[in-house]
Amino acid sequence: MGRKQTNKVIFENITVLDAGAKGVSVAKAPEGQVIFIPNVVPGDVVDIQTLKKRKAYFEGKAIKFHSYSEHRTTPVCEHFGACGGCKWQNMKYDRQLFYKNQEVQNNLKRIGKIELPDFEPILGSEKQFFYRNKMEFGFSDTRWLTEKEIQSGDDLAKKNALGFHIPRMWDKILDIEKCHLQQDPSNAIRNEIKRFATENGMTFFNARNHEGLLRTLMIRTASTGEIMVLIQFYQEDKAQRELLLNHIDETFPQITSLQYVINSKANDTLYDQDIKLYKGRDYILEEMEGLQFSINAKSFYQTNSDQAYELYKITREFAGLTGNEVVYDLYTGTGTIAQFVSKKAKKVIGVEAVPEAIADAKENAKRNNITNCEFYVGDMKNVFNDDFIAHHGQPDVVITDPPRDGMHKDVVEQLLKIGAAKIVYVSCNSATQARDLALMDEHYKVTRVRPVDMFPQTHHVENVVLLEKR
Repeated sequence: MGRKQTNKVIFENITVLDAGAKGVSVAKAPEGQVIFIPNVVPGDVVDIQTLKKRKAYFEGKAIKFHSYSEHRTTPVCEHFGACGGCKWQNMKYDRQLFYKNQEVQNNLKRIGKIELPDFEPILGSEKQFFYRNKMEFGFSDTRWLTEKEIQSGDDLAKKNALGFHIPRMWDKILDIEKCHLQQDPSNAIRNEIKRFATENGMTFFNARNHEGLLRTLMIRTASTGEIMVLIQFYQEDKAQRELLLNHIDETFPQITSLQYVINSKANDTLYDQDIKLYKGRDYILEEMEGLQFSINAKSFYQTNSDQAYELYKITREFAGLTGNEVVYDLYTGTGTIAQFVSKKAKKVIGVEAVPEAIADAKENAKRNNITNCEFYVGDMKNVFNDDFIAHHGQPDVVITDPPRDGMHKDVVEQLLKIGAAKIVYVSCNSATQARDLALMDEHYKVTRVRPVDMFPQTHHVENVVLLEKR
């Protein structure tokens, strides 16, 4: 059923006021309604054409610029605007940090409604480009054409794409020539795979018809220089598969781990897939303060390695460990934070729901000769009970780094019951963090807050909070 066509309105000479959620900016219509617009920067003065009218706001786009904001900068990436990532590339970096910091403050004040200390300055990322250690690209036989390409009228016969999904279009892929998110040889590997596959008549995936050989490409890099490449094929074709994998291996001998998956199910998630090692070893090593962490195809690891180190240092500093503390590390993942703080703690207990992550954590602890860390698999709201506490001892410090949804209310209740002297709460979503802080406010006072930018050029921001028992 088609949506009812709204009468599209044009508002002229509107000043963009603020950066809103999800990288979209905010302006106000003459009668006071809020307008959300992408690809503009606070301070720009624009004409806006509305695209959708909601009860309380409009969604629109800028169709004419009268003047540009002083906070604007020229995007370095040729795909900016068409690609859904890096939405803030047109905003100077110091201003990006300003809005990230503001978002955390707003969420903690408005949602948390709790007493807050002065924020410590947001920690920016030294690298503003080429900072990601993991990228995933999709193959498609129906390349997304940008408006510019359609108007130019040339080269539209090339149908294959290897790149990113267009926002809100699950079956459309924008072909990427040069991405500024992952260091070399990431771009070279992706472009060569596309060239070789096309030249050798390999079929690219069609998401609507569910056909085609090549489905996705994942590239992981580590600060140690190690590289993992994983190709996901929709179906097995031994001759074509080996032709491609051998070519990758010969062209890029520096690849540490070359793997593949045959996945003919409806979605392309890897977590339930049998991953096959073609060449090298099935993991790469990341290093931090002399600790080594093995990362396999399914491992969760912070996507910005350099900034993860800074985040963990702040976490350890907030915990204020002296060597005598029992520390619980909730949502421990592959145990990176747990092991990172272990040399300053008496013992660390890590808990995580994903069994493979805990297997990695144990393996990493063994590799690093760490004997004071123990790791347990289980859903936090179930594991984290009285017997568990009785067995492992009362924690002096709890570190918690939950997913975007924050902590389950049962976990919060358990934390209140345990009553550790300090809780360090690391969050990638300050809105759910604020909700959880409000639930703990009666028993815990927030004494330190420091946002950390892990994802330059995007609106995402991490936040570290220290809570101390009242």
